[in-house]
Formats: sequence, C-alpha cells, structure tokens
Amino acid sequence: MSRGLVSIIGAGPGDPELITVKALKRIQSADVIMYDRLVTDELLAEARDGALRIYCGKAPGLHSMSQEMIGRMLASHAAEGKHVVRLKGGDPFIFGRGGEEALVLADSGIPYEIIPGITSAVGTSASSLIPLTHRGVASSFACVTGTGSDGSVSSVRWDLLAHSVDTLVIYMGISQLSQIQQELLRHGKAGHTPAALIERGTTSEERIVTGTLAELQTLANMHHICNPALIMVGESVLIREQLLQMQHAASASMTG
Repeated sequence: MSRGLVSIIGAGPGDPELITVKALKRIQSADVIMYDRLVTDELLAEARDGALRIYCGKAPGLHSMSQEMIGRMLASHAAEGKHVVRLKGGDPFIFGRGGEEALVLADSGIPYEIIPGITSAVGTSASSLIPLTHRGVASSFACVTGTGSDGSVSSVRWDLLAHSVDTLVIYMGISQLSQIQQELLRHGKAGHTPAALIERGTTSEERIVTGTLAELQTLANMHHICNPALIMVGESVLIREQLLQMQHAASASMTG
C-alpha cells in the first residue's frame, strides 16, 4: 500500500473560528485525527463520519502518551496509506513540538505537510486589545517559554529579555510566575512596567487581569489565574486601557 500523508496543523489559539480554511479542509478529509488537549470539540466535530480520533494531549504533569509514541503512531497510520491529521493548539512550530514530529516522519520516509495556525500570542493580543507592536510604544516583541524542558526557568536569558524587547509574551509560565517575575526584576526590568495575565484567550471563558510586573504574582493569586494562560509584559498593555476608555465614552455618548 502506498504511504499516506501526515498534516501537522495548528488549530489556533482557542476560538474554533480562527482556524484557517486550509486546516479545516484537512480535518474534514482525514482518516485519522491525533489531537491535543486544547483542541475544541467544535473542530473535532468537523471530522468526517468514520474518522478515527485519538487523544494524545499533555497537561502539566499528566501526559496521555509519550512524544516518542506519538511519533511512532503518526508514522504507523500513514504507512498504512491513511491521511493523518496531527492537530495542535496554536501553531505547530511555536512551542508545539511540530518540528520534532516532522523529523520523525522525514526519518521514516513519510510524506508530511505543515499548516500554520494563529499562535496564542497573536490571537490573544488581539482579543485582549493589547498590541504586540504599537508605533511610538513598542517596535519589537518576543515569545518565550516560561518553563524549560527541565521544568525550570533557568535556561531562559531573562537578563537579555529584560532590556532588549519591548513586549514580552511568556507561554507556559503561570506555574513559574514568581520566579519569572523575580528574574525580570533582578535583571533591571522596572517593577512599574505594565503587565497582563490572560487566561483562555480568544475563548468565551477568556479572563484578562492587568497591573504591573511587580504585582503579577499577587494578581494571579487574587484572581486564581490558571493554565492555559499567557503573561504579557510591556508598555503596550496600556493601549488596552485607552481603548476600553474610548469604547466606554462612545457607549455613554450613544446612550446619553
């Protein structure tokens, strides 16, 4: 039997309507869908009748299957001539381990394609009204993991990030928030720098808490912020407050 195809797809940041047209077509034609924890039921419902759905998500400290097993299963199903969709939250090449899976498939001689998705930083910044860049305020941004492969924050160059980037977006950092906060402050990031915590961005359950870098851990405790959530640090956080004030003023003038 001829070898099939593996489509490694980004499902976007949470809102199922933010998936790309190309990705949706692949889901609808797939024989097998291997999906992660943050993929919505609405997207899985787009699969055709008879498609095999396999959960392979990873929650902090709880993995349904190892990364090695995921790679073997992708190759095995495709070797049977099936079209396999590997469905991941966000973008597969941004903290999604899509590159690792592509290497496994390439090593096995399995055809594959990468279909990008809207990464959480981009989707969440838009839904929370916090621009990643803004003229006169922020001309650069960086996306960084808050938890390294060893479970710590020590491998991240916080000393460089504290001064070289205008807007800092930290993935997978809530469990390490206190350490991240201390590292940025220790390396000279001002405590009064605007910051935000965004839980379940772009979804109907989105929660946004804003304050300063020095207040982040207190705010997280007070509001019981949980994963999945992003941390954003930078002056562009203030644009959200300006936009909300303008929206409120416009609404008041219409009702008045």
